[in-house]
Amino acid sequence: MAERARVLIDCNDERGLVYRISKVFFETGLNVDSNREFVDKETGKFFMRSVVTGSFDEEVLRRALEKEMPQGAHIRVITPRRKRIVLMATKESHALGDILIRHADGELDAEIEAVIANRDVLRDLVERFDVPFFHVPADGLSRAEHEAKTLEILGRYDLDYIVLAKYMRILTPEFVARYPGKILNIHHSFLPAFIGANPYKQAYERGVKIIGATAHFVTDDLDEGPIIAQDVIPVNHRFDWRDMQRAGRDVEKVVLARALNLVLNDRVFIHGNKTIVF
Repeated sequence: MAERARVLIDCNDERGLVYRISKVFFETGLNVDSNREFVDKETGKFFMRSVVTGSFDEEVLRRALEKEMPQGAHIRVITPRRKRIVLMATKESHALGDILIRHADGELDAEIEAVIANRDVLRDLVERFDVPFFHVPADGLSRAEHEAKTLEILGRYDLDYIVLAKYMRILTPEFVARYPGKILNIHHSFLPAFIGANPYKQAYERGVKIIGATAHFVTDDLDEGPIIAQDVIPVNHRFDWRDMQRAGRDVEKVVLARALNLVLNDRVFIHGNKTIVF
């Protein structure tokens, strides 16, 4: 029997949904510790996240909710646990190092199973935290061969999420299809204006006044998946491009950590190509 759960429901909106859901909780002997709901008026979709406590059977609760919900409702009864993640990186240390430190300090409700990188430069950093490090070099391999080696390592773990901590390679649709809604990415928020090498230098030359970062789920559309979190900071003429890059990296690591915590705590619904975040 469970004692605490996060109940996530999304379905077509109808009158009385909150009442019907609350009635199930009451009749099951549950206490509602927190509750948030939202209706997307344009699509007529209802979203609700509740945290409940009490002694209950997950499957019994799910079936009771299904009887009260519209046809096709998506209902998840999630017992809180430390989720399992793998980090993927290239050679930039700021995002990866920040997650490792947060994990070591107990701030991250997850188990880091491993780090996979296509460069070997971050091995010493990762191994200081007693996390397995796998170097999968891309040189001399086709994209398919490189991804096959990466997938072989990922297949050793029962994963909840993959976090691209500045993993500077484009994943193929076949790779993404294996982990739908399970891959998080972080990038600067200059896209699509400044694409390619050294976007911060491009931004400096254009005289931008804000820089930021975007964390999102990965889809087949490059850097256009559902956004989880974003932030910006102001810059001015006193910043050269290297100053902008340093400030941008700080924003990137904070935004990625924020997005990861939202996902780990089951606060994010994917709704088309956007998210509902509670």
